[in-house]
Amino acid sequence: MTVAPVQLVVGEEELLVERAVDAVAAEVRLDDPAAEVRRYRASELTPVDLADVLSPSLFAEGRVVVLQAAHEAGKELATAIVDQSADPADGVVLVVVHAGGARNKAMADALRKVGAKVTTCARITRSEERSDFVRAEVRRLGGKIEPAAIGVVLESVGSDLRELAAATGQLVADTGGRVDEAAVRRYYRGKAESSGFAVADKVVAGDRAGALEALRWAQALGVPSVLVADALADAMRTLAKVGSAGRGDPNRLAGTLGMPPWKIRRAQREVRGWNPTALAAAFAAAAQVNADVKGAAADAGYALERAVLRMCAARNEQ
Repeated sequence: MTVAPVQLVVGEEELLVERAVDAVAAEVRLDDPAAEVRRYRASELTPVDLADVLSPSLFAEGRVVVLQAAHEAGKELATAIVDQSADPADGVVLVVVHAGGARNKAMADALRKVGAKVTTCARITRSEERSDFVRAEVRRLGGKIEPAAIGVVLESVGSDLRELAAATGQLVADTGGRVDEAAVRRYYRGKAESSGFAVADKVVAGDRAGALEALRWAQALGVPSVLVADALADAMRTLAKVGSAGRGDPNRLAGTLGMPPWKIRRAQREVRGWNPTALAAAFAAAAQVNADVKGAAADAGYALERAVLRMCAARNEQ
């Protein structure tokens, strides 16, 4: 097998982590199309379990073993991971997924020393990095995008990498691979709800200027006020539901909350910036603006702007 038998995927950018793991599996299956992929959460394994899943097959079948959230491993399991990595069985590829940071850093360092192939998936936080991501996505899909169009994509979609990847893929498919500003504006004129969620994303982050800019952009595109108000209400409901559920495993909470795990993880990060009083105030503002845009207010645009300001103030004046 030409694939490195021990792989270390480090970082918190969920989409990139998933792609890195999928890339390893795809590479293994080039040599062995029947290779099985098994995924385990490290905190749920014992050293004995690990030895069992990494043991060689009697029939030499290929296998990819993915240890998710390895930073959560206990001391004994962390030691076992390093020990097993020093002498991997033939036909078995171990993929250790570690969020980075100080927790179990010694284990990650030890895996590097035994020759693990390292893939870094650092969180993308800056606007320039998101621009680079969009540009790279278009190139990966065989297309080209104008610099001005990248900014419009970011304004229309927001900062979530999954949403950016999905939007970019659709744009490349719809345009035949040549994405310009006019094409993006045409596309998002028919995807009005996306601009509403861009406003909500800025409000959740407490970005007053960004939220107002996104709101004006949505209004310029002709996004119905009701859709923006619904997006604001949905954002607050999501924060409230996830906040009340605590810091549980998103994979386990997904069924209870009726949300995908990635959305729960994102909300768990966002809700840390909100205390209960601020969340209640923003929730009330969202409820009020939903009534306003459905006829209670004379000027729906002004009602939305007032709601955005109230919600951002609640977030920032804690």
